[in-house]
Amino acid sequence: MSVTLTRPWLVLAGLSLGVTVTNGFARFAYGLMLPAMKSEMGWNYAQAGWLNTANALGYIAGAVLTMLVIRRISPAHLFAFGLITTTLALLATGLNAALWWQTLWRILAGIFGAMSFSTAGALAAGLFYGDPRRNALAIAILFGSGGGLGIVLAGAALPLMLDAYGPGAWPMGWIVIGVASLSFLPLSLWAALQLRTQVQSQAKTVPLPIRRMLPEMAGYAGFGLGYIVYLTFLSAWMTEQAAGAGFIALVWVILGVCISLSPLVWRPILACYASGLPLALILIGIAIGSALPVVLPSGPALLISAVVFGLSVFMAPGAVTNFTRQNLPPESWGRAISLFTVIFAVAQTLGPYGAGLVGDMYNNIGISLLAAAGILLVGAVVALMQKPL
Repeated sequence: MSVTLTRPWLVLAGLSLGVTVTNGFARFAYGLMLPAMKSEMGWNYAQAGWLNTANALGYIAGAVLTMLVIRRISPAHLFAFGLITTTLALLATGLNAALWWQTLWRILAGIFGAMSFSTAGALAAGLFYGDPRRNALAIAILFGSGGGLGIVLAGAALPLMLDAYGPGAWPMGWIVIGVASLSFLPLSLWAALQLRTQVQSQAKTVPLPIRRMLPEMAGYAGFGLGYIVYLTFLSAWMTEQAAGAGFIALVWVILGVCISLSPLVWRPILACYASGLPLALILIGIAIGSALPVVLPSGPALLISAVVFGLSVFMAPGAVTNFTRQNLPPESWGRAISLFTVIFAVAQTLGPYGAGLVGDMYNNIGISLLAAAGILLVGAVVALMQKPL
């Protein structure tokens, strides 16, 4: 999977902008749009959560598809195809309010986004082959800064736009996000072209040591189940607490900035440990961030929650990518990362709809945030059992 490049950091920037589209926009901007769409369409929490579950169902299909075709189609081509089609899906989401239309495009954004996201990790893992420190930094930047930038941009723009024009302006929010995604395509596609020589090994592949990887896989499933609840329902929770649009925007911008800075915090830990310790520590951070707004429902606690959650959440993919890179041969990286992506995708499917049902049952979405924190802590305990292979 290694490749010699003259401008590896610029290639990494292009890959990161791809993650901005597939993660920051396609997966998490919905949480910002949810209060407006929920009030405009008269949805309950379960219906509102369903659209992120639909996105996650698509994500499962995309992750499985990627795992099946990655030995025939280069990761670079899958990354580029997934990015273009995700951008088109975002633009289409703003064209019709019907639940079937929204469901269709959330599913397609999940399928295409998973293709691009899971191959981005495999591509970045080969940028600094033989240099563990720079490799760990590159992987952390890809997931942290890529996703963080999307949340900063969406968080700064969408709450204020919806406050100014009313909840009926939500379709324009999707169009704005789609246009921003279009502007990122040139650099991202250029980056993929630089990596077009990277093709998975066609030699007989070594089976993955799945049994020995079980604690890391189970911990990552806990991440998928738990983290998505906060990003789906944070704005709805804050709206219920009568938070203003400016404060909601501030919390999301802080969240995105901390996600972008998180690689600097976690780089030494990701580079030093080949065990499940990095994932366990990250899950504890996400759990604390998820529970804080409910345990201490105040403005300062929400800001601290955004900092703690933001510094941790996007480092979980970085942790399993680094675990893969440190413990498996390069020809197995693409398959292993695809497998982790499938596990994560299945787990995160249950999160939003389940959290919505719990929120409807107690008429309080805060209970769902606390349940998510508990699941994340269980995942952390399991991940601690993972030994280096």
